[in-house]
Amino acid sequence: MIEDLFEIERLAYGDSPVHRLDARVKIVIAFGAIIALVAYPVHGSVYLFAGVMGALLVALLLASRVPLRTFLLRVGAILPFGLSILVFQVLFPPVAFASPTVLLALPLGVEITAEALAKAAMIGVRFVLCIGFIVLLSSTTRLQDLLTGARRLGFPSEFTLILGMMARYLFVFGQMFVRVMNALATRCFDPLDRSLPYGYRLRQTGYTIGTMFLRSYEQGERTYTAMLCRGYGRDAYLFVPKKPLSRGDWTVLAACMAVVCVGPVAVFLFSTLPG
Repeated sequence: MIEDLFEIERLAYGDSPVHRLDARVKIVIAFGAIIALVAYPVHGSVYLFAGVMGALLVALLLASRVPLRTFLLRVGAILPFGLSILVFQVLFPPVAFASPTVLLALPLGVEITAEALAKAAMIGVRFVLCIGFIVLLSSTTRLQDLLTGARRLGFPSEFTLILGMMARYLFVFGQMFVRVMNALATRCFDPLDRSLPYGYRLRQTGYTIGTMFLRSYEQGERTYTAMLCRGYGRDAYLFVPKKPLSRGDWTVLAACMAVVCVGPVAVFLFSTLPG
């Protein structure tokens, strides 16, 4: 699975109308959609609003020509983190409901109520859409363009510098892991081989993890020393030249932000109308 790390930016080098958009436009659209989804009140109309934002996401996804299977796999890789939050929301709701409808009683006094399930479903729909916008942003924007766009939007230079070094070091760590695993394979060691004693496998796996930590520490020291030799420090800033947005960028940004800003207000007002 670690080999997939080296393909993480392959889709970002594609050619489509979304790929050619300025990184600032895509960042603003993604963050605007996430803020709108998170800020929308817990109301029955959240599904209608989710449909509006989902239509926007699907339109951008189709224009980006990102393979649907790859997109869904990337979203699915993050979903377990959100599902764990939803499980706690169902089993241990943070706010007690006035007159809950108990659907299932579990041991230790834990009860699953219809109200908790409904609220968890509303949170889950918004979580999936937020992850979708983030995955689309990362799948259509190169890492360097993402950092440059963030800096042009006014993000602190220290933030973009640290984020860039962290992302680049991630690939170094991946290569180091592959070398260690190849060394173990040449010695005919497989941690999943049941023919080997369990204690031996556990001990060797621990040695491997310790080796990775030591090599990471040593590589970090070498990287830090090399950065100091090249003038990096707390007073070092990432220079980014100014670049105006094109007319097409402004058009796409205005259209998408109109949906993001007007959509929640229109949906909420429509859902609260009498009759």
